[in-house]
Amino acid sequence: MRAALVGLALCVAPLSLNGQTAPAADRPAVLVADQVFITRDKVLVAQGNVEAFQGETRLRATAIRYDQATGALSIEGPIVLSEGENTTILADAASLDAGLQSGLLRGARMILEQQLQLAAVQINRVEGRYSQLYKAAVTSCKVCEDGETPLWQIRAKRVVHDQLAQQLYFDEAQFRIKNVPIFYLPRLRLPDPTLDRATGFLTPTIRSSSQLDVGLKLPYFIKIGDHRDLTLTPYLSSETRTMEFRYRQAFVAGRIEFNGAITRDDLEPDETRGYLFGTGTFDLRRDYKLYFDIETTSDTSYLSDYGYSDKDRLTSELTVSRARRDQYVRASLLNYQSLRDGEDNDLLPNLVLDGEYQRRYFPTSIGGEVQLSLEAHSHRRTSDLSTDGDGDGEADGRDVSRINVEADWMRRFTFNNGLVTDLQAGASFGLFNIAQDAFYTERHYDLVPHTSVSMRYPMQRREVSGVVQQLEPIVQLGWTGGDRLNIPNEESTLVEYDEGNLLSLSRFPRPDRRERGAVAAFGVNWARLNPTGLDASFSFGQVIRAKVDDDFTFSSGLQGTYSDFLLAGQLRSDNGLAIIGRGLVDDDFEVAKAEMRGVWEFKRGQISGSYVWLQEDLDEGRDEDVSEITFDGSFSINNQWQASADWRFDLADERAATAGLGLSYNNECVQVDLSVSRSYSSSTSVEPSTDIGFNIGLRGFAANTGTERYVRSCGK
Repeated sequence: MRAALVGLALCVAPLSLNGQTAPAADRPAVLVADQVFITRDKVLVAQGNVEAFQGETRLRATAIRYDQATGALSIEGPIVLSEGENTTILADAASLDAGLQSGLLRGARMILEQQLQLAAVQINRVEGRYSQLYKAAVTSCKVCEDGETPLWQIRAKRVVHDQLAQQLYFDEAQFRIKNVPIFYLPRLRLPDPTLDRATGFLTPTIRSSSQLDVGLKLPYFIKIGDHRDLTLTPYLSSETRTMEFRYRQAFVAGRIEFNGAITRDDLEPDETRGYLFGTGTFDLRRDYKLYFDIETTSDTSYLSDYGYSDKDRLTSELTVSRARRDQYVRASLLNYQSLRDGEDNDLLPNLVLDGEYQRRYFPTSIGGEVQLSLEAHSHRRTSDLSTDGDGDGEADGRDVSRINVEADWMRRFTFNNGLVTDLQAGASFGLFNIAQDAFYTERHYDLVPHTSVSMRYPMQRREVSGVVQQLEPIVQLGWTGGDRLNIPNEESTLVEYDEGNLLSLSRFPRPDRRERGAVAAFGVNWARLNPTGLDASFSFGQVIRAKVDDDFTFSSGLQGTYSDFLLAGQLRSDNGLAIIGRGLVDDDFEVAKAEMRGVWEFKRGQISGSYVWLQEDLDEGRDEDVSEITFDGSFSINNQWQASADWRFDLADERAATAGLGLSYNNECVQVDLSVSRSYSSSTSVEPSTDIGFNIGLRGFAANTGTERYVRSCGK
């Protein structure tokens, strides 16, 4: 019969894996076998399906002989020795102490984290912490029984695995691809797969740029502590000497990260170039949140030259906020830096103070909801000129400050016939101060009442097939009193008119502008929902006002007493296809703005594309039409090969803007990435460039091992 069980305390428990000792009673040794007997010489013999347990160590073998006099174990293979979930040792025969922590294993193979394999003629185990492998071969590639040479391996005279330090030490190491020696190192230290963070070199990258030539990036990771680290990456080529850096630190209540670089190159001789990006978030007392974001660079073309970012305006921000169910408060300090051609940072409102406070109440006497809000804003320009120095018709150094207070009462009524009615009434007060501007008086204020009523009538029809159709007509009548103040339009220059603000009293994005007078809006929403097929929805709307608002630009779609027709729709299928689009069309079917985006996600990849059309509008800062199409996609050729591509084409200029291709190969032991990108910049400060990136990484020496789909099969 199977199931002969003998429990035996073999010896005092040896050193555990973490280097601490434990009482023998707490960690007894247990032996399980088909047959267990004791010889005349007091040797315990276990035969047939033998298993031994000692703490986290588990041993399976054909036979075990335990000598009580010497405390030694003689083990016959095949042997499988497991230590927790991280380490497995296979051997033909072994001689170990009673605690399975020290001894000799012959014809052995060690597997770390079920990934990295270390084969050796013999393994010496010392105190359960060190494993010394002699004449060893190390690889994370799949080793097949047909004896085929792995894709790569490291041969060494001796390899020492320090299980506590999670390190591998190689003596006389030789790196081979297939069986061809590539390079030799007398000493080599690498982390084992169980180590998350350790000081040392990371995977290098080769980058080829038409401006910077062929260069090498060799990152060096420095573990400063358990919660912070620094990565230094020298980037060297014939054209540049750059030091990149990244600093990260985690706190009990937040985290920070800074990325940057310092450069001396031949593109800007005798100048030190660089950039710094940093972010951080912290949880403060009383539910407050602190967020900061730093973005700065030495010159307008640096980020593009080195491929760090494609931003043309940088924003630095410091914000403290708190959000509760019926209350929201925020205070922000912002700084803007423009990298665009023709924009002078001294003439832009680059320093901004902005804050808001909102509170909701639910009075039982009148019902509904009362919302109070306070908003404060101030921005200043570096220039101190109060006149027009650059000929654009505006004061170069104009600074603006404002305070806006608003109170609104809102209530919804739902009638038995399904009609939904929303009532809103309120007033707002605004105080504006304009400084350093010879064309406007300094102080302005107004008190603006407003009211509106909105109605919608949702209808639904369910078909036998399960398809549901929904139809919802909507209409709003609104009125805003008072006349617009004679103040410059500083914040509401870009107006978005879409289905989200069709029923708004004002479609200007900021309170320095409000729609005035009587306004009506109407539209209809339609949707078809198919649980087993294609979902579709469509929205239509238009705004009618009593008098023209001259502050709406032509391309906003709101110019005149009748706005452009708003059209928006989307299609979604159960096979991963989604198409979303919207546009503004006038009575003559002329399109002012239009956008469309489509995504198709399938089993082996995804394809997405978009199209944007914006008509020329000097009031919105566009001196020519914008017509642009973009495409990006990825495709898994098989379990190992993946391809990707992206492309952006300017239809108005009839030229490509950017293009890129990527190809990667991944298996259980190696990762190879190749990327090619081309920027066709038309900027005078940024030159067109072509970048080629190449990266090779060996799997098995990091905690992140990828996914199982990369593992190859023997014979393939």
